Amino acid sequence: MLFPTSLVGSYPQPDWLIDRKRLASRLPPRVRARELWRVDPAHLEEAQRDATLLAIRAQEQAGLDIITDGEMCRESYSNRFATALDGVDIDNPGTILGRTGQPNPVPRITGPIWRRHPVEVNDLKFLRANTTRIVKITVPGPFTMALQAQDDFYGSTETLALAYADAVREEIRDLFAAGADIVQLDEPWLQANPDRARRYGVKAINRALEEVAGTTAVHLCFGYAAIVHDRPAGYSFLSELAACHADQISIETAQSGLDCSVLADLEGKTIILGVLDLSDMAVESPETVMARVEQALPYVPPGRVVLAPDCGMKYLPRDVASGKLAAMTAAAARLRAGQGC
Repeated sequence: MLFPTSLVGSYPQPDWLIDRKRLASRLPPRVRARELWRVDPAHLEEAQRDATLLAIRAQEQAGLDIITDGEMCRESYSNRFATALDGVDIDNPGTILGRTGQPNPVPRITGPIWRRHPVEVNDLKFLRANTTRIVKITVPGPFTMALQAQDDFYGSTETLALAYADAVREEIRDLFAAGADIVQLDEPWLQANPDRARRYGVKAINRALEEVAGTTAVHLCFGYAAIVHDRPAGYSFLSELAACHADQISIETAQSGLDCSVLADLEGKTIILGVLDLSDMAVESPETVMARVEQALPYVPPGRVVLAPDCGMKYLPRDVASGKLAAMTAAAARLRAGQGC
């Protein structure tokens, strides 16, 4: 199928599950933020599964071809995995500056990073059991996690990133064994830290993907639109991902007005093309989405384009999210018809 459609990862969580107003009023949590959940801990897992099923059905109803779990069980895209590892002190967190320049509590690294057990495999199994469509699940990338932590053990952010990569690799292998079709590494901090990214970003990603059998993706963006409002017109780190082992590269174009000619540098990669502007609560028309896709087609063959939002939809109202997804799938159908499919 040409122009398949997908989420980047997250879908809006119901307000009966998580305190959305409180979530939106703070930086994305890097340590655990259990106070955000509205449901009693004794019933939280059941409630999260119910919300996941609603997210799956919403994606199917919108017509998406590739389905995620919507990240219903997570307080942020990264903290659920990052705080489940050995070597991390989450009870006595450190502090770093977030992408907005504000201080944010983060995991403090006090020993060797080690994955003691699978973290997201049950999420993947639930997703796989509840849809017949292609399924994708996301894992925070090693480069980003290393910069979202206070290192009191390794003495080198590069060494820390490579340790995270080993833990991520074990998780990815288990996710594919459990039935994942696509596993995506979320690496937004590649864009925010291009100098470090050039030194060891691809190295960390490739270590995480060593001897991994399955379709893999890397997502990088300029941050959630609800939190990061000023966006540059182009990526400071993107072409370099031509050297990474991932099959797919997920980027945003709608919010930043990206010059898509840069995509010519990623020859051979499938591009997960962000075509929904998540800073605008107005639902795009299919024609607007088609125009954004067509800007990329001189540089990427139609057979290597996946349509997606610019980033995770976590902070959007659910009616806005569903409307935008429906516009995207309508645009994909028209684009296929235009290609004679």
